[in-house]
Amino acid sequence: MSQLYLYAEPPLHLGKVEGHQPITQSLIAAFEREFGGPHMRQSHLELGRLENTWIAREAIPEIEPLLTLANQAAQAILGREDLRTAFWFNRMLPGDRTARHNHEEGGELLSGVYYLETPPDCGDLLVYHPGGPTRIAPCEGRFVFFAPRLAHAVEENRSGRRRLSVAFNFGPAG
Repeated sequence: MSQLYLYAEPPLHLGKVEGHQPITQSLIAAFEREFGGPHMRQSHLELGRLENTWIAREAIPEIEPLLTLANQAAQAILGREDLRTAFWFNRMLPGDRTARHNHEEGGELLSGVYYLETPPDCGDLLVYHPGGPTRIAPCEGRFVFFAPRLAHAVEENRSGRRRLSVAFNFGPAG
């Protein structure tokens, strides 16, 4: 059974999933199964790559345990239960990076990421806020949550291997 431990480092909330390996490994296998298939689409052409890989929720039931943990964390952070959740994968090959952006559109209340594959030197998450940028080293089994208005980017993947994560936006339900 996976357990989420959540702690705040304003303006971020970090979480570590103890016993994450079964969730993480099943999601990696499901991503590989569905990548390029009929239930997948990609969006956000930036810096020469499509940054977001969307897989239909019904095609990837392996996402459900992670969504449960992510929603529990979002509810605790936001102090409300009536949330809708959007998720997508971010697949970064060697040399890829993610441009600086935010998630203000769509009435989002919280954004986040969960790390699936993080080889050494695969690119830190940079979150920009009034106190200066915060650098977060990716770590398998870790969640990072932040306000959607905060600009963020991912440094170049210099690892020689794929970096894989699941990103989230949480907004009001209904």
